[in-house]
Amino acid sequence: MSDFRISRSEIVPADEIAALEDAASGAVVSFCGRVRNHNEGRAVTRLEYECYEELAVSEGERVLGEAREKFGVGKVRCVHRTGDLAIGEPAVWVGVAAGHREEAFAAARFVIDEVKKRVPIWKREHYPEGPAEWINAAPTEGA
Repeated sequence: MSDFRISRSEIVPADEIAALEDAASGAVVSFCGRVRNHNEGRAVTRLEYECYEELAVSEGERVLGEAREKFGVGKVRCVHRTGDLAIGEPAVWVGVAAGHREEAFAAARFVIDEVKKRVPIWKREHYPEGPAEWINAAPTEGA
C-alpha cells in the first residue's frame, strides 16, 4: 500500500497514527485538516473534492520521498479525501515519525504545504446561498 492515499471514506486519525509505529522514532507529529464552516468571510455548508487519482498518488509519493530525504525522517504518510465532506470532517491527514521533534514538525509542514501546491486535487465549496465554486486548485504539470 502506498504511503500517500486518496480515500473516499472517512479518515480516522488514530488508525493513521498507529501505522506510524516505529521503535526507532522518538517523535510522531500529525496534522489533520478539517472542513470548516466558513472561508474568506463566507459561510460554507460542505466541501467537494475531486482528483486525478493516478497522478495525485504519484505526485503525493514524490512529496513524501522528498520529505524523507530532506529531513532525514522515518515514516511519512498522507491521506486526502475525495467526494462530499461535511463540516468538521477530516479532509487531509499528514503524519511523520522521526528521531526527534524538530525534523518531525518540519517534515509534516513541508508535506502539507507541498501537497496543497503540487498534488492535483480540486476543492469545490458549497454555500447556503449562491452557486458552488471551485477554489485553490493545484496546477497540473504542463498546463
